[in-house]
Amino acid sequence: MASTLEVLAEPNRRRIMDLLLAGEQPVGRLVEETDLSQPSVSKHLRVLRDAGLVEVRPEAQRRVYRLRTEPLRAVDEWLQPYRQLWASRLNALEEQLEAMQDGDPGYRR
Repeated sequence: MASTLEVLAEPNRRRIMDLLLAGEQPVGRLVEETDLSQPSVSKHLRVLRDAGLVEVRPEAQRRVYRLRTEPLRAVDEWLQPYRQLWASRLNALEEQLEAMQDGDPGYRR
């Protein structure tokens, strides 16, 4: 089975997940919103379901999908050190830009 990151690497799958952020969606609505064929959307949903990122429930003749957040928590935890790295770099950049604006004599180009 593919890892969560491998599954999320595909842009159409990310688009489907973005649409599911608004709440449960039937397959037909996802087809309309993505401009993909129904078989293509169904294949992407199957991959997302196999990865545990979405779940499905029947509703009369339709299948309705919704996000599952548990696998995304693991990705979020993995990304945390990288966020800290970027935050420290962005803080340093902010300080540098402020020094430039203030005409800080200690500023060096």
